[in-house]
Amino acid sequence: MLQEFGVNNMVINSAVKELPVPNDFMCYVAMVETLNNRLRDKILNLDTIGLMIVDEAHYNSFGKLFRFYEKGVVLGVTATPLSSNINIRMKDTYDELIVGESISSLIDSGFLARAVTYHHHVGLTSLKVGRSGDYTVSSSERLYNNHAMQDKLLAAYKEKCVGQKTLIFNNGIATSQYVYATFQEAGFDIKHLDHTHTTKERKDILQWFREKKDAILTSVSILTTGFDEPTVECIILNRATKSLTLYFQMIGRGSRVLPDKKEFKVIDLGNNLHRFGLWDEPVNWPSIFETPELYLDGIPSDEFIEINYRYEMPEELSRKFAKSDPIHMDIPETHRQVMSSGQRPKVVIDLSLAQHVRMCMENSSSVEEALHLADLLKDEFEYRIRMYARCLSKTSESYVKWLQDEYKRTLKVTIIRDSHHAFGNGNTEESV
Repeated sequence: MLQEFGVNNMVINSAVKELPVPNDFMCYVAMVETLNNRLRDKILNLDTIGLMIVDEAHYNSFGKLFRFYEKGVVLGVTATPLSSNINIRMKDTYDELIVGESISSLIDSGFLARAVTYHHHVGLTSLKVGRSGDYTVSSSERLYNNHAMQDKLLAAYKEKCVGQKTLIFNNGIATSQYVYATFQEAGFDIKHLDHTHTTKERKDILQWFREKKDAILTSVSILTTGFDEPTVECIILNRATKSLTLYFQMIGRGSRVLPDKKEFKVIDLGNNLHRFGLWDEPVNWPSIFETPELYLDGIPSDEFIEINYRYEMPEELSRKFAKSDPIHMDIPETHRQVMSSGQRPKVVIDLSLAQHVRMCMENSSSVEEALHLADLLKDEFEYRIRMYARCLSKTSESYVKWLQDEYKRTLKVTIIRDSHHAFGNGNTEESV
């Protein structure tokens, strides 16, 4: 790119063992470790360099270079001026923050595509935070590798992304491989990519992804930076992160504009939206630059997100139950009424089940349709169960999961049983 601009430059790589002085180069381009080694071995010195430009400046690996460069100007460039190391503030390295254009202004000016974000709530209280300040791979894989999460991911893709070029981000190679197997089994053309692939394998996979219109690529930590594929139409965050930088980078992979692409989709399966807000929301970068610890302390915890989460049935789903009224239930209030009348807490579950059965039956003309509607209620009844469990004060995650599975089973069994009266015999035995 520099050559195209007429800038005569040289790449400092591992093959460079010496550097003639003087020379005609206007600019040097190098990776951090390679440049550090050449400076340490005195193959290169920076005394004649007037400007050092540091890309992805939020990473702190560049600091080791600054001891060789004390006379010139350092310009750090990053979309997210928040240090990747919670113990090192960018303010301690850079004297001043120059704030560029906001994402929303770049969208309005036509330089970036607009993100249309869809959120699917996920219980994340089982995740553990590691020394890096982000969720550990092991705890993420325990959560995202299970069948329920794989089903949630596949359903989200089928609902919003079928036929569109889709990039899926995961936290862990095993999770990405599970995603690959799940989508293959469902009949979708998908490939998996991680850092263990050879250079040729990576090149071939990315070439396939570029050329195939409805390609699906599941990956791990390899396409967040330095990857530019404007034809991406859907980003799926099949992971949670506590890193604002990573959140911006993942979504940004879909933000390139094309003549026929003005927006793209984001499917959030990690409550990242509740942690950081929408991708194009205003961010007070000067405040973060000055006092990053205050910003980090203010990020909502998973427990806070879980407690304050309120499920709202999507409008397109509520229309499927247009013949029923009501279709909502206030579980805490129902629990209060049940207890005040001296009944057992389980009556709350019975009342909820009865309402859901009625909703499915009233809006169907066959047992198959009713069972399909029952499947669509999964997010709502799982939320109701969590609210019910909270009313009981002390319950384990395994108990909540058992209640949810039992609720789903009972809902379908009841629909099949009642279908004899509502729809006649039909194909009920085959449905069972």
